[in-house]
Amino acid sequence: MKKKLFYIFFTIIFSILLVFIMGNFTFAWGDPEIVDKINSAFESIEGWILKIATPAAAVAVGSGIFMKKFSFGDEEKIRTGKKIIKGTLFSYAFILAIDLILSAIKSLIE
Repeated sequence: MKKKLFYIFFTIIFSILLVFIMGNFTFAWGDPEIVDKINSAFESIEGWILKIATPAAAVAVGSGIFMKKFSFGDEEKIRTGKKIIKGTLFSYAFILAIDLILSAIKSLIE
């Protein structure tokens, strides 16, 4: 009974020490190559989304403004133009907010 208890106690202590001591050494050499590639791919995708979002928002706001201007008094077209402008500005603000949040998280991690 004492021998079995000793082996269980030794296994638990050894496992705890292994996790705390060896855990610092196993992750000290950086990320694997595939993780670096995935991170760089996501960063380039994020950059492309921001580059595409700005002109797309400008075109959508412009088309909403033109729809309002050339509605010739049609209330439905004026309402649609306002919805396009409002939706575009909210969407663009959402994209910029996500970029800001991701940058803050990245600065906290590094």
